Amino acid sequence: MVERTKVVEVVPYNPEWKTEFEQIKTMIMNYIGDVILAVEHVGSTSIEGLSAKPIIDLDVVMDSYDVLPDIIERLEKAGFEYQGNLGIEGREAFKRTFDDGFMKYHLYVCPKDGKGYVEHIAFRDYLRANESARKDYETLKLKLAETYRYDIDNYCDKKTDFVKDILRLKG
Repeated sequence: MVERTKVVEVVPYNPEWKTEFEQIKTMIMNYIGDVILAVEHVGSTSIEGLSAKPIIDLDVVMDSYDVLPDIIERLEKAGFEYQGNLGIEGREAFKRTFDDGFMKYHLYVCPKDGKGYVEHIAFRDYLRANESARKDYETLKLKLAETYRYDIDNYCDKKTDFVKDILRLKG
């Protein structure tokens, strides 16, 4: 079962998110670093200056699905529950089953050429480089967080058109 956010809370950018990401990345690399290509910080917390839900999104990049069984086995031994793709092709979700002392995070394992991973990086990099788009996205997120404070599904759905527009620009 996916852990659902009870209240949508968008907070001002916090430089500690970078540090937190690096610490989580180090932990993940200790478990599976020899079978993956990279661990990328994606999502709004990875964009300096952008308000975000205080949840770190990590994309663990694998060469192909051939290594996924090994990744699943090792992460399960380390206390993570494999959740499958949660309905999104090219992204395998894992949930921590213990308190590891880090802030809340979402851990996804993706193939290097997977649509989800490629789009995460394209969107992140565009917003990092484009201040006006970053401000527009922040305004939208704050408005949606207020409107859909107790409805994470609508909050997420209503951001989709903005994200698709950016990806079309990049495409």
